[in-house]
Amino acid sequence: MSNEYRIDTIAVHAGGTNDPLTGAVVPPIYQTTTYAQDELGGSPRWCYSRTGNPTRAALESALAALEGGRHGLAFASGIAAANAVLQTLSTGDHVVASRDLYGGCYRLFTKVFARFGVRFALVDATRTSEVVSALRPETRLVWLETPSNPLLRITDLRAVCSAVRRAAGPGVRILVDNTFATPVFQRPLELGADLVLHSTTKYIGGHCDVIGGGLITRDERLHADLRFLQNATGAIPGPQDCFLLLRGIRTLPLRVERHARNALRVANRLEADPEITRVTYPGLESHPQHALARAQSSGFGAIVSVELGGGVERVRALTSRLRLWPLAESLGGVRSLLCHPATMTHASVEPDARARVGITDALLRLSVGLEDPDDLADDFLAAVRATRRPLVHEGVPS
Repeated sequence: MSNEYRIDTIAVHAGGTNDPLTGAVVPPIYQTTTYAQDELGGSPRWCYSRTGNPTRAALESALAALEGGRHGLAFASGIAAANAVLQTLSTGDHVVASRDLYGGCYRLFTKVFARFGVRFALVDATRTSEVVSALRPETRLVWLETPSNPLLRITDLRAVCSAVRRAAGPGVRILVDNTFATPVFQRPLELGADLVLHSTTKYIGGHCDVIGGGLITRDERLHADLRFLQNATGAIPGPQDCFLLLRGIRTLPLRVERHARNALRVANRLEADPEITRVTYPGLESHPQHALARAQSSGFGAIVSVELGGGVERVRALTSRLRLWPLAESLGGVRSLLCHPATMTHASVEPDARARVGITDALLRLSVGLEDPDDLADDFLAAVRATRRPLVHEGVPS
């Protein structure tokens, strides 16, 4: 869909051309594995649903339009999309990646692809000079995540992309995981990236009812390489999943704007409470990179990180008292969720590595949903007050 339109229009119309058979305004679910072909040795658009499916094609077109790309690719999960990118590499290749990133990607880097001779340098990507200093002649990929998961650090995408281009030329591709910001608030291709990654499970789907991943690029050769891997390795979503993700896209701007507004309200309420050690949210003026976040993005997202005194035991006591914040993996759904990274999303990261990054046992990641933000804040703060250390230590009920 043409980039002449704004994001609200793109979200409603992209990938949604009227069905040529029936005129249906919603892309149908093509629940089929294979397609009849007219001739032997032909090149039909549709032949087998691992290779291509009309419902998936509609989703891929919509993902590309959202990010201002030419090509979109849908995968069975975000980590399947990440895996496809790493499969473009060879033994001896080198990757420079954000040190503060999703634990599943860290696991994929260090426990899977490192075994096949791909080497990784994990750096503080908020320091452009550190990214550039880590580049080697064999570097083929720079992997960035901003805001980062779960510490919400901001990488200056324009500065890093420009510096990497000057230092390494076109032989190094730059990937940005845009899951937290979404294309509503940030479009990395316009800031110099080659490739955008999404866990479409999160805000793209938006309802905690479908798993998926996506890749978007403007690069013809990169798209061809990834399309080959998508077909060859087969980690594709089914048509029902694609239909649900397309449905989520239609309301994406409305949802994430409300998510972000709620998150700012919750963050402000929590930051004002003396019981909470630290609140991190890019929309707060106390965030050390607030000005960069404001300049680079049109919104601050809906993830708030909180640190409490008392460590894991305090967290355990707090989660048992919450009514509106279920303890759960994932994020980006209409319902608020609370995650303890050290034992959940980043449990695969070694304790010393977590400590170096700053992921403490007291850290909580809040995915702020679409409930009333004051109800959310009231519920969380009531649990905080009920788990003051003297009460927990003495076993006095709240």
